[in-house]
Amino acid sequence: MASPSYPIIRLRPKAEARAIRHGFPWIYANELVTDRRTKALAPGALAVLEDGERTPMGVVTVNTNSRIIARMLDRDPAAQIDRTWLETRLRAALAHRERLYPDPFYRLIHAEADGLPGVVIDRFGDAAVIQPNAAWAEMLLDDLTAALIAVTGVTCVIKNAAGRSRALEGLDEETKLLQGAIEAPVPVPMNGATYMADLLGGQKTGLFFDQRPNHAFAQSLSKGARMLDMFSHVGGFSLAALAGGATSALAVDSSIPALDLAGQGAQMMGCTDRFTTRKGDAFDVMAALAAEGAQFDLVVCDPPAFAPSKPSLEAGLRAYERVARLAANLVAPGGYLGLCSCSHAADLSKFRAACSRGIGKAGRSAQIIHTGSAGPDHPQLPQLAESGYLKAVFYRLTP
Repeated sequence: MASPSYPIIRLRPKAEARAIRHGFPWIYANELVTDRRTKALAPGALAVLEDGERTPMGVVTVNTNSRIIARMLDRDPAAQIDRTWLETRLRAALAHRERLYPDPFYRLIHAEADGLPGVVIDRFGDAAVIQPNAAWAEMLLDDLTAALIAVTGVTCVIKNAAGRSRALEGLDEETKLLQGAIEAPVPVPMNGATYMADLLGGQKTGLFFDQRPNHAFAQSLSKGARMLDMFSHVGGFSLAALAGGATSALAVDSSIPALDLAGQGAQMMGCTDRFTTRKGDAFDVMAALAAEGAQFDLVVCDPPAFAPSKPSLEAGLRAYERVARLAANLVAPGGYLGLCSCSHAADLSKFRAACSRGIGKAGRSAQIIHTGSAGPDHPQLPQLAESGYLKAVFYRLTP
């Protein structure tokens, strides 16, 4: 059954093969026989995985330098991982996104959930940004780029090498243009707003498509509202609120380039008279706004991942609690507070509990009115909890 072109690696006799057979995509280092031949495999090498009884289980990619020593690519042990195989995966992903969105602005590939472990691809019209966060994708980057162009017709492809995942795989941090040219930020229409995405110099791939449905929910609360967007990046929630009829929106971020892009988006929308920005540390700015007596009808906080891993969980939950406490002080009676987390390690229950504690410590009473997650262009692999990382909880703070 095994393809003759790939070496064979094997699970330890007592390793639990059932989870892998049922769809779990990762094999940890302590589950694999790491003999001399396995250790000699280059990071990103392809191999056929066998269980402890030598039954082939599929084609995997191997990186002996990583705690996740192997990732399942195809459950057919005879599969050939080449450009044709990549095109098949990309076409399946594209068909789903084209059914969802009338315009080509979305996450095209969401790693394991789209069958390309460690790979993220965001599409911005005729441009696409690839994050090859696993060694196998870096090795096949030329084929992946060619397959992407063939399937989608994009003319510009950028490799984004920022992020913790690449360091864990032993990969470089060089972001570069792979195909075509790009000279300016790309305008992205979403929920009636216009966002400016810096694909070469911006954070991550330039824009967070995952928040699209949460932007839309916040927008539904924004008509006639005074809105505060904390950790705003390029104006995700504030520009959506302005498109929904907010009377004013204040975007706060520590990055001047991000705030400049938010301002450009507001200008393209023709609402600069209702939009202001403020640079600073979010905790300091929220304390200062409270001291100024500022109040808002809608406050949304979308901080970076305070708990990206289990060791940072407790400290991260304390940070989320503090955000909620400070933000609650800025919400007008009967107003709304949206709190978000993109931390893998903090599940919804723990995150919601931390937020609710913070609101309570601010002396406010609240109702949970909505719980959100990432949009359907960020599918979740049922067997992999990490693929469902984004959480958004909206509260109404009662008078």
